[in-house]
Amino acid sequence: MAGPLSHVRVLDLSRVMAGPWAGQVLADLGADVIKIERPGVGDDTRGWGPPFLKAADGTSAHDAGYFLATNRGKRSLTLDLTKPEGQEIVRALAARSDILLENFKVGTLARFRLASTDLQQVNSRLIYCSITGFGQEGPKAPNVAYDFMIQAMGGLMSVTGEEDGRLGAGPQKVGVPIVDLMTGMYAVVAVLAALARREVSGQGDYIDLAMLDVQANFLANQAMNYLLSGVTPRRYGNGHPNIMPQQVFKCRDGDIVLAVGNDGQYQRMCHAINRPDLAADERLVRNAGRVRHRDELLGLIAQIFAGWKRSDLVAALDAAGVPCGPINSVPEVFEDPQVKHRGMRIDIPHPTAGKVPQVASPLRFAQAPLHYERPPPLLGEHSLQILRELGMDDAKIEALRKAQII
Repeated sequence: MAGPLSHVRVLDLSRVMAGPWAGQVLADLGADVIKIERPGVGDDTRGWGPPFLKAADGTSAHDAGYFLATNRGKRSLTLDLTKPEGQEIVRALAARSDILLENFKVGTLARFRLASTDLQQVNSRLIYCSITGFGQEGPKAPNVAYDFMIQAMGGLMSVTGEEDGRLGAGPQKVGVPIVDLMTGMYAVVAVLAALARREVSGQGDYIDLAMLDVQANFLANQAMNYLLSGVTPRRYGNGHPNIMPQQVFKCRDGDIVLAVGNDGQYQRMCHAINRPDLAADERLVRNAGRVRHRDELLGLIAQIFAGWKRSDLVAALDAAGVPCGPINSVPEVFEDPQVKHRGMRIDIPHPTAGKVPQVASPLRFAQAPLHYERPPPLLGEHSLQILRELGMDDAKIEALRKAQII
């Protein structure tokens, strides 16, 4: 059975992370995603390594892991967008596409006559999504942005990292490019919402998506804490500003995360670790009291957990229905029985490497299951195929190749 978006065509003019992540999600859902890349160079992330994918004989390096993480399921067409012939091919592709993704600097595509107003003249049903650091308007609109700087500017790093006064205190970025990833996901939500609206209106749309807007939005509870109280949120390390106890604790042989989320779970935790006195302490019965007595409670739990073997403690808390888990390394994640059972690591046949490892989509559909048949493409791998679909003959394609348009 075909994926739920098998009827949708996507023209992906984006590079690096946020746009390509959106394109990969759409490809996983079954859309035909055509990735436009610079001839001879391709997406910047093809070279963002090591590590690199190696050929089946183990000799030559191919694309970097960064590229392979965000471009599964797409077809690659190389085009020089600075040339009129390349621009004309984009217009021809836009005329037969449902969605366009791009993350060029503000004004760049307008100079090539490939802005939304240009392409919606050839396809009024086109959904055109522009992803930038700061949006199409405002004092910073022309500026280039990367995930790291937006984590800083958008407040995320101010609430991430060990709290002041403790060893290693200071702001920290998240260990994955979370703003890029969240922007990619918001892009998917936006284009699918526009697609649903088009079913009613018959009209396409233009989406102006800014990474800084996304980061400000997903400050979430931290933003609301400030807006309600006027108090500047601060770093709590691995703790939580509003819920207790949530923290990392050391056992005899490793670390554990405890994530108590309500008063009932706190009661069950106390009994699971044989400390009914903590369950009966009136100061700690309610979450608000536990937050007020945060340091005292965390110190007590740390002393208790230090005497436990990690696997025994996890088993005891699991049996009591208390959320907890070991801090796994990335290799341990893919050895976790639950992750294995869910089939999150997959391997896709690759034309030169034999196969390429991938992390499966978390989306599961009963009526339209996802299939992973197309690996991240080689640079320009599908150029000939796509241009023939546009009706070009071999002589025209060869002329484009000689002129270095493709």
